[in-house]
Amino acid sequence: MPHDGAPAIACRGLAKRYGEVVALDGLDLEVPAGSVFGFLGPNGAGKTTTLRILASLGRADAGEARVAGLAVGDGAPNRAGLIGYLDQDPRFYGWMTPRDLLRLVGRLHGMDESALRGRIDATLATVGLADAARRTIGGFSGGMRQRLGLAQAILNRPPVLLLDEPVSSLDPQGRHDMLQTIRSLGEQATVLFSTHILNDVERVCDRVAIIDHGRVVTASPMDELLARYATPTYVIETAPADDATLGSLADALRAVPGVTAVEVAHGTLRVTVDDEQAAARWLLAELASQDVTVVGFERQRPTLEDVFLRVVGHEGKGAAA
Repeated sequence: MPHDGAPAIACRGLAKRYGEVVALDGLDLEVPAGSVFGFLGPNGAGKTTTLRILASLGRADAGEARVAGLAVGDGAPNRAGLIGYLDQDPRFYGWMTPRDLLRLVGRLHGMDESALRGRIDATLATVGLADAARRTIGGFSGGMRQRLGLAQAILNRPPVLLLDEPVSSLDPQGRHDMLQTIRSLGEQATVLFSTHILNDVERVCDRVAIIDHGRVVTASPMDELLARYATPTYVIETAPADDATLGSLADALRAVPGVTAVEVAHGTLRVTVDDEQAAARWLLAELASQDVTVVGFERQRPTLEDVFLRVVGHEGKGAAA
């Protein structure tokens, strides 16, 4: 691993084209050692291309990258056992069992046979496949293959993990368990993972980068990112009132200094502001002057979805694939 505060992953000016398609366009990225780092972006933004280059499974046309202090490009980081990689759709020999596969992976890493047996058992338990250790992989579901993919990535305990959509095929309980596992892996390794489920990133990541059109458009600790980009919003709930009354209230709130938008739905008003100090001064006063009963008034916590839509500018429900 790098020393003296050097990042675990560093990319400078990475470029990659597939014919006329620009996958990476001078991408710069730093992932601090010891972080659980979320890598987000729309479909086709360049996330998988980046991860494959970092894993030495693809080559950049220009630029440079270092992983765990070693230059990427000749496969050396993988041979040194410094990287664990999980593909977004892992495929394995169907006739093998999980034990067979992990034994093969361990031998490729040069692990001692006696130590390998215990490591296989512990790794299968970590990913929730202990009960399926002797089943053939050909009968596995997509979610089970993802668990096995994580198992082969972490078997030799590499200091850097690259995970491409690690929970996309899992059911809610499986996703919860896998996210907890990823979070715990952050205590032993640097984890860079992409996902299209923004709530998952909020739950387990301490840092995040958003990529679009082959470039990183923003990257920072999670709390800083939410504070910098998310628009302050208040949610106001009233006692039952007719549409005309709520409409009049919404019009009055739109005139409050600092308020930029008011949406009304099912007796709830969602008020967006760009000046919190002005809004805090006048919003409650305006509500008190209106002929409605307020039963709820809450400053809504910004979400990563809010940030993603604002930074990338794509409409829709935050699908960052």
